[in-house]
Amino acid sequence: MPPPTNIVKVAIEWPGAFPKLMEIDQKKPLTAIIKEVCDGWSLVNHEHYALQHADGSNFYITEKNRNEIKNGAILRLTISPTQNALQLHERIQSSSMDAKLESLKNLASYSRDVTFAQEFINLDGISLLTQMVESGTERYQKLQKIMKPCFGDMLSYTLTAFVELMDHGIVSWDTFSVAFIKKIASYVSKFQNDIAILQRSLAILESMVLNGHDLYQKVAQEITIGQLIPHLQGADQEIQTYTIAVINALFFKAPDDRRQEMANILAQKQLRGIILQHVIRAQRTINNEMAHQLYVLQVLTFNLLEDRMMTKMDPQDQAQRDIIFELRRIAFDVESEPNSSSGNVEKRKSMYTRDYKKLGFINHVNPAMDFTQTPPGMLALDNMLYFAKHQQDAYIRIVLENSSREDKHECPFGRSSIELTKMLCDILKVGELH
Repeated sequence: MPPPTNIVKVAIEWPGAFPKLMEIDQKKPLTAIIKEVCDGWSLVNHEHYALQHADGSNFYITEKNRNEIKNGAILRLTISPTQNALQLHERIQSSSMDAKLESLKNLASYSRDVTFAQEFINLDGISLLTQMVESGTERYQKLQKIMKPCFGDMLSYTLTAFVELMDHGIVSWDTFSVAFIKKIASYVSKFQNDIAILQRSLAILESMVLNGHDLYQKVAQEITIGQLIPHLQGADQEIQTYTIAVINALFFKAPDDRRQEMANILAQKQLRGIILQHVIRAQRTINNEMAHQLYVLQVLTFNLLEDRMMTKMDPQDQAQRDIIFELRRIAFDVESEPNSSSGNVEKRKSMYTRDYKKLGFINHVNPAMDFTQTPPGMLALDNMLYFAKHQQDAYIRIVLENSSREDKHECPFGRSSIELTKMLCDILKVGELH
């Protein structure tokens, strides 16, 4: 006869005692099971105890997750999350550096558990940690020269605990002061060689921008692209990943009129070249999170093209028509134009029509009409002008070689460029992902 499905056989540990083998009835209240365990070891005040998984996670067992206990599991009897939170809340304020450091280390570990996190947050623990970051750490910076490792570890554990507590989504990111934001932003430059502090500082900045309703502007004022770029040039891929994540967050939350400005700054800082050299072509495999962040950056960058992609050319706009004329000038090196006397009007029109045909436009008389379809709209013309200016020899060669081919072998530059731009917009999903 199979054992009842509600019975789970486990081993329970307690420091200094032999593990206790027992059967847990999942239909009994958890408090009754804990009392039974405490009675077996003659422990009073059973309400101050709880059960944890002994697998290194230190996660508390609650009524909500107790069904996850499997046969053969090893559990641990320990103090309750309420008592644990109270003790750590008190000890991290200790005047003893050793006691403070050990308590912060334990806090960083326990904060991953939502049951403990709720209890610690209920004690206003988040405010305590932010106060320690804003002003408390200043007290120990005087000792930094003689106890630098201890100071770095203390700050690292403090930031780790903060990140873990905030990741549970219990506290709003909008509650933090400008002083706290300034302090975290300063760590990005101050602790460039401390991987743990730098990683957690970047993670906090990213979360602030993405999860705070009004924090984008405050963070953007404290951290610049110039401060972030050097972290992409290092060898630590995790730091590189978090750096790109912060750039993506700032990009994503920026107002529309600010995004293009950011893109220009990234271009000036040669972000693309830095990513190619130090990330994509580095002698290591790109992990999944880095691949995701690079994809997000690509999407955000390409989506800046949506406006031009969906803008039709206005055939009456002289500035836009001048772009087409510039394509013609570069291709055929027109140094002088026939004068505008009435006798040369027809000759000039005929010459323009001939040249626009060589350039591969559908409408030889008024090539502006080729850019009225969206997509690709004006984006196609932007690409053509960029190619003509930056790859001038190749552009002239393509136009001249094609204009001398037979019709069945022709690959007209104008029509091909428009179709290629449209195809790339479709492949890269420009404007589809926000």
